[in-house]
Amino acid sequence: MQILEQRFLRGPNIHADTPCLLSVLDLEDLYGVSTRELPQFTEALLNLLPSLADYLVPTGQPGGFAQRLREGTYLARVIEHVTLGLQCLAGAPVAFGRTRPVTGEPGLYRIVCAYQIEKLAQPAFALAVEIVDALAHDEPFELEAPLQELRELAEHYAIGTSTAAVLAAARERNIPVQRITEDANLFQLGWGVKQKRIQATITGDTSNIAVRIASDKQLTKQLLAEAGVPVPKGETVGSIEEALSVARRLDAPVTVKPLDANQGKGVTVNCRSAAEIEQAYAFARKHGRRIIVERFIEGEDYRVLVAGGKVAAASRRHPAHVVGDGQTSIQDLVARENENPARGEGHTNILTQIRIDAHAEDLLRKQGYAPDAVPPEGATVWLRGNANLSTGGTAEDVTDLLPESTQRLCVRAASKIGLDVAGIDIVCRDISQPLAEQGGAVIEVNAAPGIRMHQYPGSGTPRDAGDAIVDGLMGNSDGRIPIIACTGTNGKTTTTLLMAHTARLTGRVTGATTTHGVYVDGKQIVKGDCTGYWSARTVLASPDVEIAVLETARGGILKRGLAFDKCDVGMVLNVSPDHLGLDGVDTVEDLAQVKAVVPLSATRAVVLNAEDALCVAMARRVHPDVEIIYFSMEADNPVLLRHLEEGGRATYLQDNAIVIADATYHQQLVRVESMPIAMGGRARYNIANSLAAAAGLLAAGFSNLQIATGLSTFVSDGKNNPLRTNVFDVRGVTVIIDYAHNPAAYRAMAELGRSLLPGQLVGVISAPGDRRDDDLREVGRVCAASYDEIVVYESASRGRAHGETLDLIMQGAEEAVGKSDTLHRVPDVAEAARRGLALCQRGDVLLFSCATTVKDFADAIRTVDPESAEKIEAQIG
Repeated sequence: MQILEQRFLRGPNIHADTPCLLSVLDLEDLYGVSTRELPQFTEALLNLLPSLADYLVPTGQPGGFAQRLREGTYLARVIEHVTLGLQCLAGAPVAFGRTRPVTGEPGLYRIVCAYQIEKLAQPAFALAVEIVDALAHDEPFELEAPLQELRELAEHYAIGTSTAAVLAAARERNIPVQRITEDANLFQLGWGVKQKRIQATITGDTSNIAVRIASDKQLTKQLLAEAGVPVPKGETVGSIEEALSVARRLDAPVTVKPLDANQGKGVTVNCRSAAEIEQAYAFARKHGRRIIVERFIEGEDYRVLVAGGKVAAASRRHPAHVVGDGQTSIQDLVARENENPARGEGHTNILTQIRIDAHAEDLLRKQGYAPDAVPPEGATVWLRGNANLSTGGTAEDVTDLLPESTQRLCVRAASKIGLDVAGIDIVCRDISQPLAEQGGAVIEVNAAPGIRMHQYPGSGTPRDAGDAIVDGLMGNSDGRIPIIACTGTNGKTTTTLLMAHTARLTGRVTGATTTHGVYVDGKQIVKGDCTGYWSARTVLASPDVEIAVLETARGGILKRGLAFDKCDVGMVLNVSPDHLGLDGVDTVEDLAQVKAVVPLSATRAVVLNAEDALCVAMARRVHPDVEIIYFSMEADNPVLLRHLEEGGRATYLQDNAIVIADATYHQQLVRVESMPIAMGGRARYNIANSLAAAAGLLAAGFSNLQIATGLSTFVSDGKNNPLRTNVFDVRGVTVIIDYAHNPAAYRAMAELGRSLLPGQLVGVISAPGDRRDDDLREVGRVCAASYDEIVVYESASRGRAHGETLDLIMQGAEEAVGKSDTLHRVPDVAEAARRGLALCQRGDVLLFSCATTVKDFADAIRTVDPESAEKIEAQIG
C-alpha cells in the first residue's frame, strides 16, 4: 500500500465541521481484497488492538465493527478505523471517519479521519497502513514501540489542563478559537479588532513588566507592603553566610526559596537550625542564583485566583503526602497513589505524580522515616514542604469561606503588581477569618497561575476558573467580527470587492481576500491568488480589521476547509461546470456540494441566486434560523416571487434599476446607469454581481443608502479590480481584458462585446490545462460560435504536455464551425495578443482572456504599439 497524498482540512469542509486528515491511498495488491478472504487477519487485528472490537458502525451497533470485519469489509475502511483507534490509544480520542473510492482510479481511496492533535494524525495514519499491510500479508507486527511514540507525540503537543479549561470556556461562549502554533499553547480568541491572545493563563493583556515583577519575589513583597498587604519579613541573599545572618535577625523559623523560580521549585519551609538553612540554601541554589530568606508563616497554604479584577476561586492546598496502612512502605504507597489516573507527568492531568527525590528523602528523615519504612496505620507522611500541585499536592475548594476583606486584599495585590490574572498565595491558620486577626500573610503573587486546583479540586465545589479568565479578558464580547463569505463559479472577485468597497465607505476597516490578493483597508498586503484558508486567516488575524469580506474558492475549501467555523453571511452566486475531474469533484452536482459548505456555515443569512437551480436547492439545507435572501435578474422569477410572498427578502432588476424588496415594500435602490461597473447596462453579469452584493450587504445589516452609495461609486478598472472587465482603447479598438476562462464567462463576455460596438468581435482565448478534455473542447465550441474570430493560445499547462490544452480547445472550435480561417492557433500568449489586435479594425472589440495580469497585454503590444502600451500601464498605475 502507498500513501499518495495527504492534506489537513482544518475548518468546515465537505466531510465534516471539525478538523480532518484527508489521505489518498493506493491499496495496490490488496485492492478488492475483503477481510473475509484473509483467514488470520481479523483475529490478529483484534488481538493487536482489542479496543476496535467495541467500535460502532454507522447503525450504532456496539461491537459492530468487529462483526463487520468477520462478515467482510475492505481494507481501506479498516485503515480508517485503525487510524481513529490509534489516536484514541495515544490519548487524543476521535470518532469520525469516512472512506470512498476515487472515481475512475481502481485501487485508490480517499480516507478521511478526524483528529484532535494535528501532529499526531499523520503518524497515526501511517502506522495504521503499516499494521493493516503487515497483518493482511500474514506478517507479525510489534505495536508497543510505535504506539509509545504516538503517545509521546500526543503528550508533547497536547493542550495543558489550564489552557484547555480556558479554551473550553471560550467555546462555550461561542468565541472562535485558533491555535497559533502547534509547538506552544498560544491561542487566538476572536477575530480581527476583537481578538485576544492567551497562553495558558497569560493573556495578551498581561503586562510584561507585571510578569517580571511577579517573578522577583522580593520586589513583589516590597510593592505589596507598600499597598498595605501583609507579607512575611525577609531579605534577598547571595551567600550562605548572608542567609544565616538574616535568619538570626528574624529570630524565628524561616522559609528559604529562589528569588525567581516558580511552581514551588527549590522551596524549603520551617527551617529552624543552621544545618537546615544550609541544606535549604543549597537546594534553592539549584533553581536560582539569588535566594530569599523570610519568616516562616505558620498555617495552611491557600491559593486565591484573581481574574479581571475579581476573586474567581480559592483553594486550600495540601502538600504531597500518603497515609500509612501499617503494612505498606512509603515508596509503595507513593507508587500506588501515582497509579491514580488523575495523576500524570507535568500539567497534562488534573494532578501531578509524586516523586521521591532528595528533597522528599530529607523531609522524610525529619519525620523519622526512610523511603522503605512502613508508617503506622492512619499516619500522614509528608513528601513536600510546599503545597504546589506541580509537586504532587492536592487541593480543596474554599471559595465560599473567603471574607470580604480578604477578597479585597487579593484584588488589591493583583492590581498592585499589575496582573489581570494572578494566583495569590496566602498562608494563615483559618482562611475564613481576616488575615490581620491571625497574623496571616501573602507570601507570593504568581503570574500564569495554574487553575487545575480550581477546576478539579479533590474536594469541594469545582469552580470554572477558565470562564472567569475569559470573562475578564473578553467581557461580553464573543470576539467575532462580521464575516461575509462569497463563493460561486463566476463573479466572486467583483462581488467581493464591491462589498468591501461599500463597507469601507462606511468608515469600517475592512479586510478582503480575492483572486488578486489580500486587502486591509483598501491596501493590498499580499499579492496573488488569495481565496483559500491561509489568506482568510491573514484577514481574521489582522488586529485592525472590523469586518471581513472573503472570496472563498472551491480549491481552498477542498484543500484546507474554511478558515472560520461560522460566518454571518454565506453567498453562492452560481454553480456551473468548471474545475470538474479534480479532487473527487466529477459532476456539477459535486461542485455544488463543495460550494454549499459556505452557506451551511452561515449564522445570520444566506444569499442565493434564484435563477440557479443548484443554488436554490441549497436553501433546503440551511438552518431554519438563518434567513435566505435571493437575487435575480428577472423580476418575475417564480422562486423569487414565492419567496417574497412568504415574507422573505430579495434583490432584483426591474426597469433598469436595482430593487430591494420584501413582502410589504419594493424600493428602487439605484439605477443601472448610475453604476460604473454596469457599463450603461451592457455588462449584465456585473448587474447580477451588483444584485448579489446588494443582497449580501443587506443581509449584513448595511442601510439602503450605504448600499446605493457603494454600488454607484465602485469602478472596475485595472487598478481597482484587475482582470475583471478592464476596458482600454487601443487606436479605436475597444480592448476588454478579463480573466474569463470557462464557457459561462466566455458567453457573458461575448454578450458584452456585441453590445459595445457594431464591429466584429475577436477573442484571444485560452483555459487552464487542469480542466477535463471535454470542458476544454466546450470552451472552443462556445468561443467559435460566439466570436467572429478567435486566437487560441497556450495558458497554464498544469500537468498537461505543452500544446495539449490548445489542441483540445481548437478541436472544440472546429466541431462548432468546422475548419475555418477564423480560427487561429498561436501558442505564445504575447504573439496571440498581437495577432488578435492585427485582426481588428477601428470600431472592433477585442477580448483578451485568461490573462495573468493586465501588464501581459501591454508588454505584448509594446513592440508594435509602444504608445498604447504606455497608456495602458498608466491607467493601471
